[in-house]
Amino acid sequence: MAEPGHTKLGLGTVQFGLPYGVSNTHGQVSRREAAAILDVAAKGGIRVLDTAANYGTAEDVLAGLQTGSFRIVTKTISANGGADAVAARARLSAARLKADTLLVHAAKDLDDAALWPALQRLKDEGLFRRIGISVYVADDPAMLAARFRPDVMQLPFSLLDQRLLNNGTLAQLNDLGVEIHARSLFLQGLLFLDALPPRLQHAGPRLSAIRRAITDAGSTPLAAALGFALTRPEIGTALVGVTTATELQEILDAAARPLPHLDWDAMALDDEVVLTPSLW
Repeated sequence: MAEPGHTKLGLGTVQFGLPYGVSNTHGQVSRREAAAILDVAAKGGIRVLDTAANYGTAEDVLAGLQTGSFRIVTKTISANGGADAVAARARLSAARLKADTLLVHAAKDLDDAALWPALQRLKDEGLFRRIGISVYVADDPAMLAARFRPDVMQLPFSLLDQRLLNNGTLAQLNDLGVEIHARSLFLQGLLFLDALPPRLQHAGPRLSAIRRAITDAGSTPLAAALGFALTRPEIGTALVGVTTATELQEILDAAARPLPHLDWDAMALDDEVVLTPSLW
């Protein structure tokens, strides 16, 4: 495994536009705090910002901040209104953010046969350098990649959720030349929570055992979760989300720690409810 590096870290910005996340106790990030977060990110070597048209006011917030040192990834609106409406909104994102990459926000939108060609036209026009798809495990990312040949795919991956590594999907995406952006590195902070949501109470003993193993190895859950994702050669960008500049600095500091010697395979969970935050 390669040594972890901050340049593989990317910053998710959903909290800039919405009070997002089960472990988020701060609510939506203020514009002032967002500016401070971006300053820490730039100084810490982070080069990718991830946002979306559906993240509340996140695009507006980013448009008013210093983002010149970052590559910005944004996402489409729902295709319910048709491919033309999606393309029109994407043009607004391109003008507002000078975004580098446009992802289909929901794989089911690709059922509209006109959508992907519409995004390809935006790329051909030079509005976006790359196009891709944001996926869940159930979307069969390898199949979608083989069919559409996206430049980028964003997908869930973490110390606790290794399904796409273990079933060979990450390797297949690499073979197809797809750049992989991993999100949900902390599974909404599940590894850090003392009080679990009611539907996850059954996972408490297992999570406690994992935390104990990490501590016994001389590390922390944060450093282990980061190190696992950052050192996977298949992962191009590992996305994190924060609500304060202090949180981001803690992540940068943790990412710089030596990788602990752990049985990484033993950390993986095989529980559909626990691995699917929408079911919580």
